[in-house]
Amino acid sequence: MTKTDPYLALIVMAVVTYLIRVAPIALIKGKLKSRFLKSFLYYMPYAVLGAMTFPAILFSTGNIVASALGGAFALFLAYHDQEMIKVAIGGIAVAYICQLLL
Repeated sequence: MTKTDPYLALIVMAVVTYLIRVAPIALIKGKLKSRFLKSFLYYMPYAVLGAMTFPAILFSTGNIVASALGGAFALFLAYHDQEMIKVAIGGIAVAYICQLLL
Protein backbone atom coordinates (compact mmCIF):
# COMPACT_ATOMS: atom_id res chain seq x y z
CA MET A 1 0.00 0.00 0.00
CA THR A 2 1.48 3.35 -1.03
CA LYS A 3 1.20 6.53 0.91
CA THR A 4 -0.19 9.36 -1.20
CA ASP A 5 1.40 12.77 -0.98
CA PRO A 6 -1.18 15.06 0.67
CA TYR A 7 0.05 18.08 -1.31
CA LEU A 8 -0.49 16.26 -4.60
CA ALA A 9 -4.01 15.31 -3.53
CA LEU A 10 -4.69 18.93 -2.53
CA ILE A 11 -3.44 20.25 -5.88
CA VAL A 12 -5.53 17.72 -7.84
CA MET A 13 -8.67 18.59 -5.84
CA ALA A 14 -8.06 22.32 -6.36
CA VAL A 15 -7.63 21.89 -10.12
CA VAL A 16 -10.74 19.74 -10.46
CA THR A 17 -12.80 22.18 -8.39
CA TYR A 18 -11.51 25.11 -10.43
CA LEU A 19 -12.27 23.40 -13.75
CA ILE A 20 -15.81 22.53 -12.67
CA ARG A 21 -16.48 26.16 -11.80
CA VAL A 22 -14.76 27.72 -14.81
CA ALA A 23 -15.96 25.31 -17.52
CA PRO A 24 -19.55 26.64 -17.70
CA ILE A 25 -18.32 30.23 -17.88
CA ALA A 26 -15.81 29.40 -20.60
CA LEU A 27 -18.11 27.17 -22.66
CA ILE A 28 -21.38 29.10 -22.55
CA LYS A 29 -21.30 32.32 -24.53
CA GLY A 30 -24.16 34.77 -24.23
CA LYS A 31 -27.42 34.44 -22.36
CA LEU A 32 -29.24 31.17 -21.81
CA LYS A 33 -32.43 31.05 -23.85
CA SER A 34 -33.83 27.73 -22.69
CA ARG A 35 -36.42 28.20 -19.95
CA PHE A 36 -35.92 24.61 -18.87
CA LEU A 37 -32.16 25.04 -18.46
CA LYS A 38 -32.59 28.33 -16.59
CA SER A 39 -35.10 26.70 -14.25
CA PHE A 40 -32.86 23.67 -13.80
CA LEU A 41 -29.85 25.81 -12.88
CA TYR A 42 -31.95 27.98 -10.56
CA TYR A 43 -33.21 25.06 -8.46
CA MET A 44 -30.01 22.98 -8.52
CA PRO A 45 -28.43 24.48 -5.36
CA TYR A 46 -31.60 23.80 -3.35
CA ALA A 47 -31.76 20.21 -4.56
CA VAL A 48 -28.09 19.57 -3.75
CA LEU A 49 -28.43 21.16 -0.32
CA GLY A 50 -31.48 19.01 0.42
CA ALA A 51 -29.74 15.87 -0.78
CA MET A 52 -26.79 16.56 1.51
CA THR A 53 -28.84 17.68 4.52
CA PHE A 54 -31.58 15.04 4.64
CA PRO A 55 -29.34 11.99 5.27
CA ALA A 56 -27.37 13.99 7.84
CA ILE A 57 -30.60 14.70 9.71
CA LEU A 58 -31.70 11.06 9.70
CA PHE A 59 -28.38 9.71 10.96
CA SER A 60 -27.58 12.53 13.40
CA THR A 61 -28.62 10.42 16.38
CA GLY A 62 -28.56 6.70 17.02
CA ASN A 63 -32.33 6.54 16.53
CA ILE A 64 -33.70 7.24 13.04
CA VAL A 65 -37.26 7.71 14.34
CA ALA A 66 -36.18 10.40 16.83
CA SER A 67 -34.12 12.11 14.13
CA ALA A 68 -37.00 12.01 11.65
CA LEU A 69 -39.42 13.46 14.20
CA GLY A 70 -36.98 16.25 15.06
CA GLY A 71 -36.46 16.99 11.37
CA ALA A 72 -40.21 16.96 10.73
CA PHE A 73 -40.79 19.39 13.60
CA ALA A 74 -38.03 21.68 12.28
CA LEU A 75 -39.65 21.52 8.84
CA PHE A 76 -43.02 22.38 10.41
CA LEU A 77 -41.52 25.40 12.17
CA ALA A 78 -39.73 26.55 9.03
CA TYR A 79 -42.91 26.21 6.98
CA HIS A 80 -44.67 28.48 9.47
CA ASP A 81 -42.01 31.19 9.01
CA GLN A 82 -40.28 30.86 12.36
CA GLU A 83 -36.81 32.29 12.92
CA MET A 84 -33.87 30.04 12.08
CA ILE A 85 -32.73 29.77 15.71
CA LYS A 86 -36.21 28.61 16.75
CA VAL A 87 -36.25 26.04 13.95
CA ALA A 88 -32.84 24.66 14.93
CA ILE A 89 -33.49 24.57 18.67
CA GLY A 90 -37.00 23.15 18.17
CA GLY A 91 -35.76 20.33 15.95
CA ILE A 92 -32.93 19.50 18.34
CA ALA A 93 -35.26 19.57 21.35
CA VAL A 94 -37.82 17.26 19.75
CA ALA A 95 -35.14 14.82 18.60
CA TYR A 96 -33.60 14.83 22.09
CA ILE A 97 -36.93 14.31 23.87
CA CYS A 98 -37.94 11.54 21.45
CA GLN A 99 -34.60 9.82 21.95
CA LEU A 100 -35.11 9.90 25.72
CA LEU A 101 -38.62 8.45 25.39
CA LEU A 102 -37.91 5.81 22.74
